[in-house]
Amino acid sequence: MRTAVYAGSFDPITRGHEDLIRRSLAFVDQIVVAVATNLSKQPLFTLEERVAFVRAAAGDDPRIDVQQFNGLLVDFARGIGANLIIRGLRAVADFEYEFQMALMNRHLAPALETVFMVPSLDTTYISSSLVREVARFHGDVSGLVHPVIAEALRSKLQG
Repeated sequence: MRTAVYAGSFDPITRGHEDLIRRSLAFVDQIVVAVATNLSKQPLFTLEERVAFVRAAAGDDPRIDVQQFNGLLVDFARGIGANLIIRGLRAVADFEYEFQMALMNRHLAPALETVFMVPSLDTTYISSSLVREVARFHGDVSGLVHPVIAEALRSKLQG
């Protein structure tokens, strides 16, 4: 079975993330969405909330598993039997960082491949930080995130 891992802080998960998850299922049997504890970020939502949001956005597709993790991604990937890391590239600015991470992951785990995916045209501009910013100023995020997440953003930032 071909298992991929798609890791991120997902604070919150966006329609762009959902797009990559669903499209990656065309070439893997299972994808594990790994919700990370990122020590360099102060998340808006707790780890538990973010895991619940990813599960809501993923729906009931049995090929999508959602787990939390901390530590090295390669260790997590080995532990779940993944042979592929999925990474999204929205813009050229993302490439340098992602390329460096992919090379380090290859150094640490040579058998683990990284695949870069570009988003669909209608989700290219969406990022979690932009979604949080729009929500913070009472903007409409309903087309950018799952309805459960849109409501959670309203509750946390506006009420």
